[in-house]
Amino acid sequence: MRLAHLALLAALFSAGAAAQDKPARKDMVLNGDAKCTRCHNEGDDYPVLAIGKTKHGTMADARTPTCTSCHGESDSHINKPASATERPRPDRSFGKHSKTPLEERSAACLTCHQGGNRIQWQMSAHSNRDVACSSCHQIHAAHDKVRDKLTQPDTCFTCHKEQRAQINRPWHHPVPEGKMSCSSCHNVHGGNPKQLVRDSVTETCFTCHMEKRGPFVHNHPPVQEDCAICHQPHGTTIPSLLKARPPYLCQECHSHTSHPSQAGALPGGRTASTSLLGSVGRGCLTCHTNIHGSNSTQNSATAGRFRR
Repeated sequence: MRLAHLALLAALFSAGAAAQDKPARKDMVLNGDAKCTRCHNEGDDYPVLAIGKTKHGTMADARTPTCTSCHGESDSHINKPASATERPRPDRSFGKHSKTPLEERSAACLTCHQGGNRIQWQMSAHSNRDVACSSCHQIHAAHDKVRDKLTQPDTCFTCHKEQRAQINRPWHHPVPEGKMSCSSCHNVHGGNPKQLVRDSVTETCFTCHMEKRGPFVHNHPPVQEDCAICHQPHGTTIPSLLKARPPYLCQECHSHTSHPSQAGALPGGRTASTSLLGSVGRGCLTCHTNIHGSNSTQNSATAGRFRR
């Protein structure tokens, strides 16, 4: 009996010594991720370890978050309770079927990403319509589609179906060609109503179309007010992204007497009257070529009518 007790004590001592000699698990992609990589590895259906190939996986940067920075301590997820039939989800999850409130999901990101052009996120249209950061961004993916100029529109068009149809019309901004993207004009984290990169539509358009800014001696009021009065920026079937063809577009405002009220058609008979020929050919633009503004200094009654 005594020999049996001695043998048992020796076995326990050996097991304890072996446990002490066993090296502790090392972090793989993030500081402190050893307790997570016991289960998560490269073979997962969703490759969470790919975060090591992103900015969030730069271990040498002291600002780099850990797994628990975003997902919480998640003790019940790491150590599955004996009474649980399935492993509980982390304290904070971000998947499509997550039950974590949207505000809490975004709050995890805003802990670090609150400044710059994201400072007004809480009052933005996306935030007010229950869109979370993870609705658009892929954090663990080495290639975040929404941050790539070529693939970003596909993410936006998931919700914005009307703009998808418009951008595929014959006349459009070069978004499908990859020369610009939705974020060239829109700050999706911004607070103004249309979430533009500037405070207004005109200021946003003038970022590229500076020759239309002026100031001109004779300004065309719609140009100063809102470019979208005449143009459909996402795409149209009419050249120059116009909403309608001249003269019909111009006649939406210029419908008074004289030639602005003419129908856009050829005269019925032989005539040389300008009151009947004003809408022939290119319509209003046949004569009024400087439609965005004119610098004419000619001392005449028609100097301010945006002619050459």
